[in-house]
Amino acid sequence: MTRTEKTANTCVIIMEVTVDRETTVLGVLADPVQEVLDLEPGRIAPAPRIVTKVNTEFIRGMGKRDERFIIILDIDKVFPVDALSLVQAAEGEMPAGIL
Repeated sequence: MTRTEKTANTCVIIMEVTVDRETTVLGVLADPVQEVLDLEPGRIAPAPRIVTKVNTEFIRGMGKRDERFIIILDIDKVFPVDALSLVQAAEGEMPAGIL
């Protein structure tokens, strides 16, 4: 992916990811976020087999809330283990409070 410019609408999404049974807190820059919500597992369906140019490899499933469909990313595929291992290695080199 190319580098994206930060704008007033750029958000940082904070998430916990687990690699080799060790949890790391990770901040990710994202496009504007409209809403954060919890979905019950019963409202999540498997990723559809779409026959288009959309790459569904990174989609874990589709959620539905009211009449809206929500794409749920598979974080393990978006951030592969080798990339997360680099983050964990860098974590030990950063001053406290930076990550």
